[in-house]
Amino acid sequence: MTGEIRGLYVYPVKGLSPQELPSVPLEPGRGVPYDRAFALARPDGDYTPGLTEPLPKTQFFMLARDASLAGYRTRFDPETGVLQADRDGRTVLEATLTTDDGAAAVTTFFAEALGLSTPPALARVDGRRFTDVSVISDSMMNAVSLVNLASVRALGERLGTELDPRRFRANIYYDGLPAFSERDLVGEEITVGGLRLRGVLPTKRCAATQVNPDTAERDIDLPRRLHREFGHNEMGMYAEVVTGGTVRPGDPLDHPVAG
Repeated sequence: MTGEIRGLYVYPVKGLSPQELPSVPLEPGRGVPYDRAFALARPDGDYTPGLTEPLPKTQFFMLARDASLAGYRTRFDPETGVLQADRDGRTVLEATLTTDDGAAAVTTFFAEALGLSTPPALARVDGRRFTDVSVISDSMMNAVSLVNLASVRALGERLGTELDPRRFRANIYYDGLPAFSERDLVGEEITVGGLRLRGVLPTKRCAATQVNPDTAERDIDLPRRLHREFGHNEMGMYAEVVTGGTVRPGDPLDHPVAG
């Protein structure tokens, strides 16, 4: 079966908005460059600078708990290290994440935005990503996430509404394959353009998907509705990069026929 890549995204700061990419270079055993490279650590949590032990996502500010983060449109420039945040069509923050002064500006801004008396810490550790599945293993920390747009449509049809795929915060969105066929791909290899990925884990959905990416409001309990309509709360999967290459929208995605 063959589908097609429809969108590529990176999330430089955990919990903040995605950036669409024209292409993504992938290396074996590595995730999307700069994906979840930064995070806003809770001031009363266990994160300390340089910590290499993975921490659960509850140690950081993220949409599952902090829906208001979706109200900001952020963009990170990896060449300059500058993070820009816009709200209601105007720029409200511009700071260099890779400098002490810039990091302080970012944490002060989000402390005010979130109504905190103590600013969060800007978490950054060379070689580590603050992905939800980093607590499983270092290899899972570097997995890429994929979402089948047919599955998103199938859920939306059951709910009688059009669902924005951005709710599911994937790196790779694809279309042209049967809804939920990705659930059969754990342990299987797929080809994307000229590289190979191996499915390693279905993505179980949490309260982050309740948040409307346009309004920053919790408007649909998608984990509960997924389970009610389909008997599971999975949407998409994680995959490890087996052979490297560059992925672009329009590239074919092939996976074996189940059964």
